Amino acid sequence: MIRFLPLPLLLLAAACDRQQNDAAQQPGVVTNIVDQALPQTRPADAPANAMAPLEPAAGVDGPPPPAAPDGLIPVAFQGRWAGEAERCGDRAAALELTVAPDQLIFHESVGTVKAVREGADGRVAVDASFTGEGQSWQRTVEMRRTGDRLIVTNDGAAVTRKRC
Repeated sequence: MIRFLPLPLLLLAAACDRQQNDAAQQPGVVTNIVDQALPQTRPADAPANAMAPLEPAAGVDGPPPPAAPDGLIPVAFQGRWAGEAERCGDRAAALELTVAPDQLIFHESVGTVKAVREGADGRVAVDASFTGEGQSWQRTVEMRRTGDRLIVTNDGAAVTRKRC
């Protein structure tokens, strides 16, 4: 019995070596998923014959967004936001925030909008019922837009997020 023990180990080693060689010969084949988890790549350049989208430069104000119906967060504030140093799309980011017309979805809590008050200076105060981590509470959150930045003030502490 001891005589046949090395045979499975040799077969296993040969299979691993073959898998690495196959990956080298086939571009795009991933042999280690961890290498793909946090790629250190930048987005591909647009092809030479592609049209570049026209976007307004940061700091250039366009026409005001349409007003939201009563009780809903205005369109200008809606969308996905992340902390200035965070990567957009990182669901584990502590400052990730999704602003829906009737919800504020933070990393570990969700606020259901009860009332929205718009200020003359473009700020909005959102009264919401929050739930998260087994608790419930009421809170008023103030939001202000500055270009592609959203400043959220909660209990006197202001946090700046970038649009994703």
